[in-house]
Amino acid sequence: MTSDPAGASPGDPAAPPVPAWRRQTQGEQRWPASVAVVLVIVLQLTLPGELTTAGHFVLPAVEVVLATVLVSANPLRITRRRPFLRAVSLALIGVASLVNGWSLVLLVRAVLDGSIGSAQELLLTGGNIWITNIVIFALWYWELDRGGPGSRATGEDPDPDFLFPQMADTTGAFHHWEPEFVDYAYVSFTNASAFSPTDTMPLSRWAKMAMMLQASVSLLTAVLIVARAVNLLP
Repeated sequence: MTSDPAGASPGDPAAPPVPAWRRQTQGEQRWPASVAVVLVIVLQLTLPGELTTAGHFVLPAVEVVLATVLVSANPLRITRRRPFLRAVSLALIGVASLVNGWSLVLLVRAVLDGSIGSAQELLLTGGNIWITNIVIFALWYWELDRGGPGSRATGEDPDPDFLFPQMADTTGAFHHWEPEFVDYAYVSFTNASAFSPTDTMPLSRWAKMAMMLQASVSLLTAVLIVARAVNLLP
């Protein structure tokens, strides 16, 4: 029998309701994460060809195939954990991460050797990579927290990797709340812009390391790109 944080039975009238994030629910809708993947692919396709690898369309095409598999197999709600689909999802995010990381390396090299043509081009390209990085890390957080959306829907893992403010509520006001993709997107954006956690704290070591990596990439992008762009301004 599932118990609340204080150890009381859910049948006890005096016990607070078990929050949604700790019990089985109907599952999260697929479309927000799918829109995020489409956004990543579009952003990667708009990068200059010299900042891509393995051909301008090759890796985005791989991402399209993997995303199609996920949407076809589970188009509406993610109701349970499926190891094969989870592996495909992790592969998709991994490919997107490699593409964006390599684009950042090529952009930094272009900044250092002075091959960037104008401040406008530099800011647009750097902004593209920065936004893509936010979306990719949002997908990582969403897919890895407590085993992914499928495991969260079944309530298999009671130990969160991220402590959202609603989880610390003891009044029962947020007992219907559970994290969804938009919550992880917010965590990713605030970490990329503030270079540190804001209202949501990483609890597991992998979550801390992932947030540290994201903040480092964001800081590198901001410092190098903005500094160089200022020098290029007329």
